[in-house]
Amino acid sequence: MYNHVNFPEELAISPLLPHDTYSTCDFGDKQQLAFGAEAQREGIETYGIAGRVWEAAYLVTSYIDHPPTWEFDPPLIDKHLSGHKQVFLELGSGTGIVAAKIAQAAALSGRDLVIATDLPEVCPLLEKNLFVTPKGDSESANTQVTLVRPLSWGNYDHVINIARELKLVDDPSGHEHGCITHIICSDLVYFPELLAPLLRTLLHLTSPPSVSLFELQPRVIISYKVRSFSKEIPFWSAFGLWFSFEPIVARKIDANSSLSDWQRFGSDIGGDGDLAFIFVARRRPESLNWTIPSENIDLLGGVGARGTSGKKSDETFETLLLMGLGE
Repeated sequence: MYNHVNFPEELAISPLLPHDTYSTCDFGDKQQLAFGAEAQREGIETYGIAGRVWEAAYLVTSYIDHPPTWEFDPPLIDKHLSGHKQVFLELGSGTGIVAAKIAQAAALSGRDLVIATDLPEVCPLLEKNLFVTPKGDSESANTQVTLVRPLSWGNYDHVINIARELKLVDDPSGHEHGCITHIICSDLVYFPELLAPLLRTLLHLTSPPSVSLFELQPRVIISYKVRSFSKEIPFWSAFGLWFSFEPIVARKIDANSSLSDWQRFGSDIGGDGDLAFIFVARRRPESLNWTIPSENIDLLGGVGARGTSGKKSDETFETLLLMGLGE
C-alpha cells in the first residue's frame, strides 16, 4: 500500500503557488528553486502527491511567518517557553516547504531543531529541497537546525529511532535531551486507509519514551482542508478521544493600534468552497493510561479510549462545524 500511496489512480495534479491560495508566503530565489512551479512539476512526476505543495501547507506557513499586524491565539511558540529548546517534528513533510519555513522564520537558536519526516522513498526530495544551495551561497542555513528522517505512519520502529536520536531512549541521565515540543501536520487527513496509521503515529509520538511524563506534552498543529467529510470524519471522531483540540484564532492590529475581533484563522483557500483551518491539540493526560489497540479498525472505532474496550466516538469536530468553527 505504501509503495503506491503517493500515486493514486488517475492522478492529475498541477503545481500550486502562493498567489493561488490564502497565504502571506512569497518565494525568494531559494524557495523558488525548491518549491516553485518547475520544482513542483518535477516533484510530482517523481514523487506523486508528495511533490506538490498543498493548500493547507500555505495556510500553516502564514501562521508560522505572519505580518506583525497579525496576532494568534495560541501563538506558535509560547512566550514563557521561548528560552527553552524547541524541537519541531513534521509528519508527511512532502516537499518540505513547511519545515523550511519553520527553520527560516521561527526565530530558532542553534540548539533548536526541525525534523522533517516522510516515507523513506520521499526523503531524497526533502534532502534536495531543504538543503538546496543557490549559486553564490556557501552553505544552507537550514543544515544547522534541520534533519530529514524516515517516518512511515504506524511504524513504531521509525518513531523509536527518532526518539533514540533525541536521546529520549537509553539515556539514564535525562540531561541535554531534546523533547519534541511541536508536531506539525499539514494536509494529512485524506486517504481513509491512512487515517488509523496517522493517528497511531501521533499516539506513539505523544507517549513514552517519545515524551517524558515530567515534560509538557507536545503541541500538535494540524492544518487541514476538508475534502470529503464522510471519508475524513472517522479520523476526527477517534482523534478527539485521545486529544483535546480547538481552532486557532487570529486578529489584526490596524494603523491606529485598534484590535479587530478574534476570528477563526482559515478560509476558503482553494476557491472551491471547501473549509480549511488549523487546529491546535494536546494529548489528554488520562489517555496515557489507556491501551492503544493493535488493530486499525479498533483504533478508529474508539476501542481502548476512556479505558474501555467498547466502541465510541468524540463529537468535538462536528460540534465545531455546527458552531462555525469558532467564528
